[in-house]
This record gives sequence, structure tokens and C-alpha cells, in this order.
Amino acid sequence: MSHKIVGVHERLPLAKWIPLSFQHVFAMFGATVLVPLLTGLNPSAALFTAGSGTLLYILITGAQVPAFLGSSFAFIPAIIGIGSAYGMPYALGGAVVAGVFYSIVAGIIKLSGTAWLDRVLPPVVIGAVIVVIGLNLAPTAMGMAMNGADGAYSLVSLSIAAFTLLVAIVATIFFKGFFNVIPILIALVSGYLFTFFMGLAFPAYRLIDFAKVADAPWFSLPAFALPKFSLMASLTFVVVSLATIAEHLGDVMVTSRVVGADFYKKPGLHRTLLGDGLATAWAAFWGGPPNTTYGENIGVMAITRVYSVWVIGGAAVIAVILSLITKIGALIQTIPTPVMGGISMLLFGIIASSGLRTLVETGVDFKCKRNLTVSSVIMVIGIGGGKLAFALGDGLQFQLAGVALATVVGIILNLVLPKTVDTAVAD
Repeated sequence: MSHKIVGVHERLPLAKWIPLSFQHVFAMFGATVLVPLLTGLNPSAALFTAGSGTLLYILITGAQVPAFLGSSFAFIPAIIGIGSAYGMPYALGGAVVAGVFYSIVAGIIKLSGTAWLDRVLPPVVIGAVIVVIGLNLAPTAMGMAMNGADGAYSLVSLSIAAFTLLVAIVATIFFKGFFNVIPILIALVSGYLFTFFMGLAFPAYRLIDFAKVADAPWFSLPAFALPKFSLMASLTFVVVSLATIAEHLGDVMVTSRVVGADFYKKPGLHRTLLGDGLATAWAAFWGGPPNTTYGENIGVMAITRVYSVWVIGGAAVIAVILSLITKIGALIQTIPTPVMGGISMLLFGIIASSGLRTLVETGVDFKCKRNLTVSSVIMVIGIGGGKLAFALGDGLQFQLAGVALATVVGIILNLVLPKTVDTAVAD
């Protein structure tokens, strides 16, 4: 790849444009389809809403920010929790409300700047919440890795998950260039092939069935699911979105550094957040998971030095086209659960580790009793399954649990605990 930089607004010849767009599709594909597979949503709908949401984002930001939007991992606990308790349509409704909340915050930022956001969500709160998000998912990853279809422990499943995890680790640590950007996709394909050939050698362990792929038509619209709304789901997703808003700030900053521009100023943080929020609401209206700007695609731009928003837009169009090819959607759904478990063992740990990195890189001082107290309470409530619930009458119940409750408590503690007293931890 040439070291010549391709600018944000530069339009390349078609022979270069299409391959470069496909690179971004490969980078986002594994993670984007993993979220619906973990939560029970439709992978084709996720591809459709990722592509169309990216196009919406490009429109709202005036085609000034080269960012691809894909499925957000931060909302997985909320989707699984609300979906299990109330039904998936209510989880989608919560995601719509989260997108609207993004838009409200974008309006406040437009009017008053970001100083208040730094006060409400300092690194000590955000870092601890991100740790909670990752570790909350740890039991899900281990269940997929160790258990068979009947829910009982399976050495076969563990073998598949271990192989997939090993490939993911090798790809992450040792692969170079573009291949280092797509370790999830490499591990997914490798684990799939390992399971397929194991099934050929030992028919009793066959986990992949192509019958649905053969029966599926070539083209159709994804199986969309419309949202329903409830107070409980809405509150849960709004609280979790406080953490993802902070994640958005970081992604925009990193993208600015990679491209060599200041997207906080132009088109402005209010427009990037509005684009993210409306893309999330749009995705949920069509049965897809909430969207977020993808670090994988930022990595592709850093490697290739191609920052063209036309290339990102091309990738979005390709994602939409792939979502309409029904056989691809059916093939995605044949991915064995242990393969997803192996990938998740690494991926969910990385989410938690990114929270630790936030705490370290922002210089949070844990010799300070205040910081130690805030982060400790957040992590125990979030990981321990804390829950606040009470009846509202007429059969209604208010409930705040897990990540959502931990975030609220952390914000309150951060706002009320004084900073002026001597809070150093004794050695």
C-alpha cells in the first residue's frame, strides 16, 4: 500500500474504491454479527442497520467524519437482561430511547459545551463501568465455550472454543498489517472450519447443519422486528448509554488523531453524537442492535492511510447488500455456539481491560480514598448483580440492576463525595 495519504473528501477510482471498501467490511463483520448472535437478534438485520446507520451518520456529519458504525458490545447485558425479562421488542424499544437520549445530550453539548459531561462522567466512573460491562459478560462466554446444546458440560465444545481462542490470540499478538485488524474474523472462520472438519471426521460431533442455507432463498429483506416501549427498559438503556457516550467521545478523539483533523470542532461533537444516536435509534426500529463507531475500522484507516469518507460509504453500501442476500444470513446462523464462546472469552475480557486502561491512561489515583471508594462500589454492585426494585402499583414494577444500577450509584457518589478533604490512603 502506498504511503500517500488519501484525504477525507477524496474520491478514488472504482478499481481502488471497491477493494478498499471491502477491507472495512471485513474489519467490522465479525464483531457486528457477533452481537446479534449473542443476544438473539437477527444478523442480517444487524448488517442492514450497520450499513444504513453508517450512511445516516455520514449524512448528519456532512460527510466530514470517516467513521463506520457497527453493533455495540456495551449494550449486550442490557439487551440480554431486558430481552429475557420482558421480551426482545422491549429491549429494542430501550435502544430507541437510548438513541433519543444521545440526541438530547448532543443538543445540550451544542448549547453549553462538554464541561458538565466531564463532571458527571469522570474517568474513575467510566473506567469502572466499562470493567463491569466486560466482566458481566464473562459467565455468558464460559457457558457458550463449555456447554453443549443440552446445557451440560461438553469436552467437544470446550475443544472448539479453545482452538478458536488460540487462533484469536495468535492473530491479535503475532499477525501484522491488515490481518492484525481482523483477528475476530480470522478466529471465527478458523473455528468454523475446525468444527466442520471435526464433524466430517467424527459424525457424532457434527455441529454444523447446512439445511437452512440450502432452503433459504437467495434474496429477501432481513427479518425485521419492531420495538415496544416500557419505563424499565428505557431507564436501563439510558443509564448504560452514559458509558457509551463517553466511549463515543474517545472514539471521535482517536479518529481525529488518526486523520489529523479536529472533529470535536468541525463538524462538532454535537453532530457526531447526534449521528451516533440517530443511527442507534434507526437500528433498533429495524430489529438491529444499537450502533457505535468502530475501533476496528479506525485501525484500518491508521494502517492504510486512506481516510476517504467515500470508501467508508462504499463499505456501508456493501453491508446493506450483504444483508439482503438471505443465504449469507442463513450461513452466519450456522456458526456453532462454542466458536462464539471462544471469541467471546477474549473479546469480553478486552472490554474489561479497556476499562482498566481508561483508569490507567487518565491517571486515576487509587491512593485517593475517594477514587477507591467510587470504583469499588461500582464494580461490586455491577459484577455482583445488584438490583433495586419496588412496586409502582397497578402491577408495574421499577427495577434497576447490574450495569445500570452500578452506573447510577457511581455517578451519585462522584457528585456527592467531597474532593476538598484529605482522602489519601494510608500506606
